[in-house]
Amino acid sequence: MNTFQLAARNLLRNRRRSITTLFAMIVGAIAILLFGGYARNIDLGLQTGFVQRSGHLQIQHRDYFLFGTGNPAGYGIADYARLIAAIKADLLLAGLSTVVTPTLSLGGIAGNYAAGVSRTVIGNGVVIDDQNVMRRWNDYGFAFKPRTLKLTGTPEQAAVIGRGVARVLQLCGPLKVPNCPSPQAAKQDGADAPADITALAADTAPSPARAATQVELLAANAHGAPNVARLDVVAAEAQGVKELDDLYVQLHFGAAQKLIYGGDGPKATAIVLQLKHTADIPAARARLETLLQSAPAQPLAVLDFATLNPSYGQIVGMFAAIFGFIALLIGVIVLFTVGNTMSMAVIERTTEIGTLRAIGLRRDGIRRLFVIEGALLGLAGSGLGVLVALALAWLINHAGLSWLPPGNLEPVPLTVRVWGEPAMIVATAIGLTLIAAISAWWPARRAAKLEIVDALRHV
Repeated sequence: MNTFQLAARNLLRNRRRSITTLFAMIVGAIAILLFGGYARNIDLGLQTGFVQRSGHLQIQHRDYFLFGTGNPAGYGIADYARLIAAIKADLLLAGLSTVVTPTLSLGGIAGNYAAGVSRTVIGNGVVIDDQNVMRRWNDYGFAFKPRTLKLTGTPEQAAVIGRGVARVLQLCGPLKVPNCPSPQAAKQDGADAPADITALAADTAPSPARAATQVELLAANAHGAPNVARLDVVAAEAQGVKELDDLYVQLHFGAAQKLIYGGDGPKATAIVLQLKHTADIPAARARLETLLQSAPAQPLAVLDFATLNPSYGQIVGMFAAIFGFIALLIGVIVLFTVGNTMSMAVIERTTEIGTLRAIGLRRDGIRRLFVIEGALLGLAGSGLGVLVALALAWLINHAGLSWLPPGNLEPVPLTVRVWGEPAMIVATAIGLTLIAAISAWWPARRAAKLEIVDALRHV
């Protein structure tokens, strides 16, 4: 206790130098915590977006993730309804999950024959009510208002397309899509679909009210034969990524099943599970794999959202690398700042060190005294830095700032998550304190090696 009191008094002897060192440490702690909170916010924001769209876990055919895009129909899950019922009946999974829903992916060609244009697309058949529930998942308390799908309340032949698809199919005018240019030499001959295409789609008569936005979606069914669905496009939505925007078609799950499987037994390409909490993924995955072992007829696998969306790991990894670089840079600055402060203290207190040694204080005691001074500087600097960072984070979060992340359609609030990250706060405080103590060790070692006679006659 006497050593701590003496170390504290020594720091107060040269207030200007101590305050300068404290200021450097406070700024370093603020920088680490604010950027760490921002990076953490990016991580949880990306996670929320992916979980809202594709769930936490998906059950797929074992090879679908690697090869399924070339032939989605060939990797369908038979008797998916029985598997969904088994998941919902399981006590553990029922308690962990919020939504269990099937999806069906398909590839095809969408055509607007009245304009003489067509393009390849990727379709996604979903259960609308289940997807609307998934969009409300907000386990991390972000300030946003969930939006329902445009297909809500529409008939089965309705569809939503990306704005890029609408632009190519020349549907921007009928769909009232803003900022959507039309080609100067557009073909508008008003011709209907060819007779062979019409024959393939004879079972889905178009709605007269939506004739101007009607498209034909040509796809190969489960047997490889062509099949066509007539779809009434109700809206065109930007997807945030041009490559996806130029391919995206969303339709009802039932309509997608009729297009791909016709009168055969319906299948799904994935069963999506959205959990209440991301931390429950390991327990839910283990239970799902146990259930799947009871159905060996189908080689199924369980994939999490990070595997299904590789960009998530890439973005999080990039921010983690930047955060690590910033933390390392600030650590080096703190190391040299505290080291310089302690070196100056050793020079100024050489005679005092000789006196302490003369009255019986051992070399370890001298070394311990200066290391404790450095640790107290680190503890005070990191503590004040944490308090200032919390205050600045509160101001930023309530300033009404916003930004547009990559892949988003609308600006989102600019926030930094500091208060809700105790592990980051504790790690920052302990890390800076340890760096300060370590940086004081070398000057303390030099002070402890001073000979008593040389120290006492130092001027």
